[in-house]
Amino acid sequence: MVESDELLSKIADVLKAMADPTRLKILHCLHGGERCVSDILGVVGGSQANISKHLSVLKRAGLVDCRRDGLNVFYRIIDDGVFTICSNVCDSLEIRLDRAHQTVVAGRQEIALQEAAAKEASGGGS
Repeated sequence: MVESDELLSKIADVLKAMADPTRLKILHCLHGGERCVSDILGVVGGSQANISKHLSVLKRAGLVDCRRDGLNVFYRIIDDGVFTICSNVCDSLEIRLDRAHQTVVAGRQEIALQEAAAKEASGGGS
């Protein structure tokens, strides 16, 4: 039981690291390859201190790594599984949104039929 608790804790750490819109933007910014902090900042926006804090969270979670080249620090993805997770979540959201859309369309059709039936019953259909 202790081993499974440890595993669940590690899974939760990765998901927590990903559970922030800015960190997701950073991950997607790095999807194309290694980038320096100033490049990430240019794509993601915000302050350098804030971006550095988010990069630190992603690094502690084992999702990115960095290397220093002179004054620049370059970050890269080290676990491409993050994109599988994002893709799976997007697929799930798409299915749920499609179901919600279908429910709205069916509801509108039902309302229109009820209104037409009520209009017909009141003699307004002629």
